[in-house]
Amino acid sequence: MPQYLSAAFDPTQVYRLLKLLKTRKNLSLLLVALPGIFLFPNMVLAEVSGESQFIFNTFSFLIWGALVMWMCAGFTMLESGSVRTRNASVICLKNIGLYSIAGITFFMIGYNLMYVDVNGFFGAFTLFYSSTPEEVMLLGGDDGQAETVVKAGYSTMSDWFFQMVFVATTASIVSGALAERVKLWAFFVFIAVLTAFIYPVVGAWTWGGGWLSNMGFQDFAGSTIVHSTGGWAALAGAVVVGARMGKFREDGTVKTTPPSNVPVVTLGVFILWLGWFGFNGGSQLALGSAADAIAMSIVLVNTNLAAAAGVLVALMISRPLFGRVDLLSVLNGAIGGLVAITAGPDMIAHGWAILIGGVGGLVCSLGIRALEKMKIDDVVGAVPAHLFAGIWGTIAACIASGADILIQLTGILAVGAFVFVSSYIVWTILEKTLGCRVSKNVEELGQDVAELGIEAYPEFVVMPDNEEFK
Repeated sequence: MPQYLSAAFDPTQVYRLLKLLKTRKNLSLLLVALPGIFLFPNMVLAEVSGESQFIFNTFSFLIWGALVMWMCAGFTMLESGSVRTRNASVICLKNIGLYSIAGITFFMIGYNLMYVDVNGFFGAFTLFYSSTPEEVMLLGGDDGQAETVVKAGYSTMSDWFFQMVFVATTASIVSGALAERVKLWAFFVFIAVLTAFIYPVVGAWTWGGGWLSNMGFQDFAGSTIVHSTGGWAALAGAVVVGARMGKFREDGTVKTTPPSNVPVVTLGVFILWLGWFGFNGGSQLALGSAADAIAMSIVLVNTNLAAAAGVLVALMISRPLFGRVDLLSVLNGAIGGLVAITAGPDMIAHGWAILIGGVGGLVCSLGIRALEKMKIDDVVGAVPAHLFAGIWGTIAACIASGADILIQLTGILAVGAFVFVSSYIVWTILEKTLGCRVSKNVEELGQDVAELGIEAYPEFVVMPDNEEFK
């Protein structure tokens, strides 16, 4: 063996690399790699540099953020398929509108309120957010700023983008619950307030390093911060706006409103399931080391197990609870399982993920029935899936993720009180000014024609509901 190889040569590393190359049958790559193996053995399996970590972390934020953004498509399909055909176009407009509003408001002020100079309760009331001066100078050719930029760990705006798509998810929850009777512009105004102020304040308390974070409140990817916030806002809106005409009959029975497009609803749930891998996996917030990669893998597996368990539990209880095997309940069971695991998907023991997700599916199914008993109209089951399952998931983080039950309950109650009361006030103001609910004539005719002048399915012949036109 040559002298320059004796000190650093590691036959085990060489064997592993040769075996890898051989299994891939890439002989040309093997020939290229052989000189490097013997001349520079310490570079085989070398530690990732700081700049490489910066690149991996930034790319992780961007690619996972794009996947979370795609959840907006899932919400659109879930909601548009759940409503009657005469209201499907408005759902499409609401979802692309709310995503756009969330992007602008979070850029203008939301991110600063949530993360910049948080004083315990909220951050800075400053407008706009941008790359750091060092990043701008680096782009301008000042290579001397590279070390400072790399030390941050990731690109400034990649973090903003990843955080923004979470805001849009919160807003999407409200859309489905209030479908078929809330005015378009009143809804958009509420979304602007939710994404610019209400959600960022909750985020400042927790992820922004505020008072709940200092107490030790744990919410890995947002069972409370994202999903319960959206659920509380939706519940307040449902109370103010009221139920759809004829949904609850005078004798106390509930009128069923079957979805207009079951395959679209199902596809929407699958898209949400896929997007959740970015939602939870990206919340590892790093991909610059082997430990990060392992942790992210665990998060994705637990996310998948919880969703599957939510489906199976909802399937098993749907007949005794609803008198039939209820497809929509089963689909919501998947979402309930996903929401439940979101507070603590980083647990090592995967069996707990199955339990937590299964209970999430149970909570969601029972919640759908409970809202009907309380005569609260939630078209897509958003409140049970996101609020009720979110509360359970936040508590369940105590099981295997090390959270403290009293601190978790404090966070649940504080966020619930703040979001519900502030949302109720905003909805009430909108009701007194713009008016939140469409007219009886618009509700009967459908918002597609009355508000947009376009039908989602113009070739279909819409049959009138005799029960509505007695």
